[in-house]
Amino acid sequence: MGRVQANKAHKTRFSSKSSRNIHRTSLKDKGRIAKSDGNVGKGARAARIQHNKMVREQKRAALLKERRAMSGSSSPPRVIVLFGLSASADLDSLAKDLLRLLSAEDAGVVPSTVSSPEYKMRVTVLKAPHGDLTACMEMAKVADLIGFVASASSLCEDTSSYYIDSFGNQCLSVFRSIGLPSTVVFMRDLPLDMKKRQEFKKMCISSLTPEFPEDCRFYLADTKDELHKFMWLFKGQRVSAPHWRNQRPYLMAQKVDIVNDDQNPGKSTLLLTGYLRARSLSVNQLVHVSGVGDFQLTKIEVIKDPLPLNARKDHGAMDFDEVHEVEVIKSLDPNPMKQEALLVENVPDPLAGEQTWPTEEEMAEAERAHEQKKLKKRSLPRGTSEYQAAWIVDDSDVEDSESDGDGDDDNGMVLDEEENGIASREGHNGLYYDDDQASLNLRDSEEETEVDSMIMDGDNLTKEQIKDELKKIKEAHAEDEEFPDEVDTPLDVPARRRFAKYRGLKSFRTSSWDPKESLPPEYARIFAFDNFKRTQKHVLANALDVEQADRDDCVPAGTYVRLHVREVPTGVATGLCDLVKTLPIVSCGLLQHESKMSVLHFSIKKHDSYSAPVKSKEELIFHVGFRQFVARPIFSTDNMNSDKHKMERFLHAGCFSVASIYAPISFPPLPLIALKHAEEGSAPAVVAVGSLKSVDPDRVILKRIILTGYPQRVSKLKASVRYMFHNPEDVRWFKPVEVWTKCGRRGRVKEPVGTHGMGNEVCFKWNSSATRHRMHEFV
Repeated sequence: MGRVQANKAHKTRFSSKSSRNIHRTSLKDKGRIAKSDGNVGKGARAARIQHNKMVREQKRAALLKERRAMSGSSSPPRVIVLFGLSASADLDSLAKDLLRLLSAEDAGVVPSTVSSPEYKMRVTVLKAPHGDLTACMEMAKVADLIGFVASASSLCEDTSSYYIDSFGNQCLSVFRSIGLPSTVVFMRDLPLDMKKRQEFKKMCISSLTPEFPEDCRFYLADTKDELHKFMWLFKGQRVSAPHWRNQRPYLMAQKVDIVNDDQNPGKSTLLLTGYLRARSLSVNQLVHVSGVGDFQLTKIEVIKDPLPLNARKDHGAMDFDEVHEVEVIKSLDPNPMKQEALLVENVPDPLAGEQTWPTEEEMAEAERAHEQKKLKKRSLPRGTSEYQAAWIVDDSDVEDSESDGDGDDDNGMVLDEEENGIASREGHNGLYYDDDQASLNLRDSEEETEVDSMIMDGDNLTKEQIKDELKKIKEAHAEDEEFPDEVDTPLDVPARRRFAKYRGLKSFRTSSWDPKESLPPEYARIFAFDNFKRTQKHVLANALDVEQADRDDCVPAGTYVRLHVREVPTGVATGLCDLVKTLPIVSCGLLQHESKMSVLHFSIKKHDSYSAPVKSKEELIFHVGFRQFVARPIFSTDNMNSDKHKMERFLHAGCFSVASIYAPISFPPLPLIALKHAEEGSAPAVVAVGSLKSVDPDRVILKRIILTGYPQRVSKLKASVRYMFHNPEDVRWFKPVEVWTKCGRRGRVKEPVGTHGMGNEVCFKWNSSATRHRMHEFV
């Protein structure tokens, strides 16, 4: 027999990565073979799959809960706000058609809130008056759905847009800044011919699509069948709302009453009746009535719903004004131990910085030391305040800055230098003073700049004087855009006295500036946070815990309640009773600390429709969420890499600025709409839009000025400049401050040239390390 071929067996020892560690022994037990680690990867994959499945189930359950809350019998009526894109849009007929569709067929006069068993939903329809910006804003804040009405008859109008007029464009931009809820567009007044009807429909959709969000739907709204299609789709639609509105409970009053308070003359109890929305409200919580202020609650009454979803057809619509007999289901009274106090200002303690009370011997010794200190002469720079002199050690008083070998620099201004003595090229070497505390208190300084000295109020001025003031403001605005921060040295006042509040900085970015320096005593009345972001996170977490917990002092969202607001001025309460017929009165619950005063900073941008200049400290009407108040903001830049920010004299178009004001504390995100009354009887104009940025009383805002001159003689190392100063004492005073050109060349003041006349020249000496550039402007 032939020899049988025997092939070598295939080696499978290292055929796969999972079998490479089989031959290795365990460190703990070398006698046993280590198991493969392949199951570890399989277990991790299974854990990831399980985690993703749990996340999907949680999101699905939250969505289902939200849909049940919005469409169930316990949900409040959905608010539909109808807004006409042009004056030709007929809102009355559309609102009447919608309400009749939802209410009973035989109903006569249909109220604004109806209940429809057919669609299984309750709806409140509001009509935004065309031309009233304030009313449109207030309705948009509480709207669950904004229905923009476009009329085909607006094609005949001679405007830039066929369907949207100027007021419609202005309101659209304001609605975007506030935060748009769910939106739809109703197309009305289309021709009856089907061919022309389709052409007009396509034209309207193509023209309006860029103006609205992507999820905005377009509906025909001329016939009952078309409105029925909209209501059927709206029934199952998930309604979206701005995030800032869902953070606080709020109530849109259906009825407003007042009860006189016999104990407090001039005060009364305001009764607000309506559906509670968004979140649950505690009776121990503070509330804010829009346009009035912050108040405490004396009672919350849970009332039987006058408009149940499962009511009979003949009671499908009910007028709230005709309900006289109210059935109170439950009443909640505040707990004096747990009720939040209405605290607005801090009460400073004058002895808060004292550790112990001094004895009589210590006080007598301090007086003797103070008298000896007065008799002792100290060599201090001119213009040094008592606060600055207290921090100067006696041993360092004899040290003089020997600039250019001169020993007469005692009569100079204060110069803040860096520790390393290196100047940063990013900071402009001008003159600065702290405007955060000096200007926010709205008290004008003794000597202001040319722009600040303009008249703010025009109460006692004639029309000619008002026109002259507006002309001056416009000229100053144009000059500030072309030459920012440049100030001419006055002829009649010495510069060392005119700019005594300013100091020279070596670098705007790196030079130190204490935010607590020279604060007025009144500044201790406002509140500050050690860590604002941490406090905001803690407050929102507590509000969420209150929402999830079933507490006895809270009323859940969707309940029909009556709020008893304490100590409201009688005149204001009477005005609200008349105003509720045309404008929604909103009361919202406040989070912790939101009644206290502090310094708020807003990121703000000038509105495109406003062309007039906007000065710092100009009176504006601020709409922040549901709050409204009047303030005089200070505009400043937002430097990301510096703790100091430059004040801006005007709000310039096309760029964002930071507006700082005194106002009650609010937690972002919150929208901002700034309005201004133009003239008596005219509607307010939208000046700027923005959002709340932070709450920080220690934000340093510096006012910068640049003194310029004209070069007369220029040499290799020296230059003579005229018209920067007008007397030799001013030249010596500003000697420690560095000068520079726009091309980057830097130098020092050497000496004054000339001793008389209005055009004293200044001799500058350039630094040896500075590069040679063309010198066209000195600062």
